[in-house]
Amino acid sequence: MVLRPEVLVHPLTAVLRQVDATSCPRRFNFHCHSHCSDGSLSPADLAAQAVALGLEHLAVTDHHSVTAHGPLAVAFAQRAASGQRVPRLWRGLEISALLDGCLVHVLALGCHDDLQPLAPYLQGVSAVGPALRAEAVVAAIHAAGGLALLAHPARYRLPHRRLIAAAAALGFDGGEAWYDYEQKPQWAPSALVCAAIAADLDKRGLLQSCGTDTHGLVLSGR
Repeated sequence: MVLRPEVLVHPLTAVLRQVDATSCPRRFNFHCHSHCSDGSLSPADLAAQAVALGLEHLAVTDHHSVTAHGPLAVAFAQRAASGQRVPRLWRGLEISALLDGCLVHVLALGCHDDLQPLAPYLQGVSAVGPALRAEAVVAAIHAAGGLALLAHPARYRLPHRRLIAAAAALGFDGGEAWYDYEQKPQWAPSALVCAAIAADLDKRGLLQSCGTDTHGLVLSGR
């Protein structure tokens, strides 16, 4: 598969090409939640933990909301002004979509400031009707300048190989390769299934991401 020209020049692409089994939770985290959707951490607390962990890159991917992004950016700017090292913050969003007849989640990463194309997916709840279809979700993410990645491919009722193939056919840019399916107290990727997903994505020339999918009070765990 040949990635879209826009993907090749997207600034997040070079970062995602560095992702491997050791990247999360202390270098990169492209999937976590705040209390702006169904997480427990406030944006300020999330920012504090991200700095304490020494994260280099972070995307908060609340469900159908980007409300946390502004407060996080302010918190990081304040810490940077006081001399602290802060992660690069990317705009993120988790969107429900229907892929091959299966309800999945899509990570929108690195979108630009104009989020109008994503308006149907910023209402705090899942879209309905044609807007729920994965091809519509991917088109909206691309129109907003973002990358579309299939979240946790092995968490659904259909096999991850089938879903990754369907995602590739619809123009997804990648998938979440490294994920803790056992939801251990201290995040660690599920070795066998994650390696299989990473190999499948690599074979297709797709990008790989990683994330803790934190909903609780500790950014280094689920």
